[in-house]
Order: sequence, then C-alpha cells, then structure tokens
Amino acid sequence: MRPDKGINGRIDPVALITKYYPPESLAYEILVEHSRVVTAKALAAAEAAGHLSPDVVFIQEAAMLHDIGIFLTDAPGLGCFGDEEYICHGYLGRELLEKEGLPVHALVCERHTGVGLSIADIEKHDLPLPKRDMLPVSLEEKIICYADKFFSKRIESLSVEKSLEKVRAEIGRYGEENLRRFEELHRLFSR
Repeated sequence: MRPDKGINGRIDPVALITKYYPPESLAYEILVEHSRVVTAKALAAAEAAGHLSPDVVFIQEAAMLHDIGIFLTDAPGLGCFGDEEYICHGYLGRELLEKEGLPVHALVCERHTGVGLSIADIEKHDLPLPKRDMLPVSLEEKIICYADKFFSKRIESLSVEKSLEKVRAEIGRYGEENLRRFEELHRLFSR
C-alpha cells in the first residue's frame, strides 16, 4: 500500500504532506492548519451547492493538498526556503501531485491561485508561470478555490475566517474581472 493511501484506498492527505514536510516544521504546521480550515469551508460550500452533487470525498482530499507546493517557494515567513516565487506554488504542486499519480488532485493545486489565472492575467502581470489558463473548471476545483480565499497563511490568524468584505477588497485589487469571477463563485457556494 502506498503511504498516501488509507485503509479504504482513499488518499491520506496528511501522510502525503508528511512525505514532503517534516511534522515538526513551521511549514508543516502552517500548511496542515490552513488546509484544515479551507477543507471545512469547502465542505460547507459543497453542502450549499448540494443540488449540484459535488464529490465531497474528493473535496476533502484535494482541499488538504491544494497548497502542497509551497515548500518549493521562497517564503521564509511560512518556513519555506525553495527557489521559486510564491506565485509558483500552484503549478509546482500540480507537478508534484502528478508525479504521485494524482492528476485530478493536481489540477486543484494549479487552479486555486487567486480566483484562477487566465493566460491574459499571466501575461499582463508578467508572472513567472507557464503560459496556460489556470482557471478552476470542475465544480470541486471552484469550491476549493472559493474556500481558500477566506483564509490566510499568517501564523497568528490561520484559523480566522476573513469577512466577505475583506475577501472582496483583496480580490478587487486585481481587477474587475477577478472580482466578477469571485462573485460568481460566491453566488454558487454561499447560503
């Protein structure tokens, strides 16, 4: 049995995280707690969109793994000392999960940054990312992307949910199109 598989053949996200993050590290502490609160928010969003039949097992797994690529970035405040810019954590997480044989989970990593990134976003801001659309496509990708917007990785406020107004203000700094995408997600996943 692979170390990331549980007894029922389901993925054990924490075991997979532990493969890349020492459990005593700051990065592990931040990643696991952030992922837990995002997972809880994603499950609440899935319940609000229950009529669309989201795959809640997949959401539980993928939400826990959505930021697995942060250790490959240079983010000392998160205990991460990699070589890449933080914005790269999504596509780096995708590459990592693809190597683990989790291609669908991998897409969540790549597509959750911001409210997704279009090729136009990447080019306009000259981001150090592959030139491809990184917008959430599946219902589950959209749910996890939405839930992630409500929590930061700041150690002092990991489990503190941001207000809707604060989320809107943060996303609005990146333009009307991004705010429109968020509002669409909010309509689908809030009660």
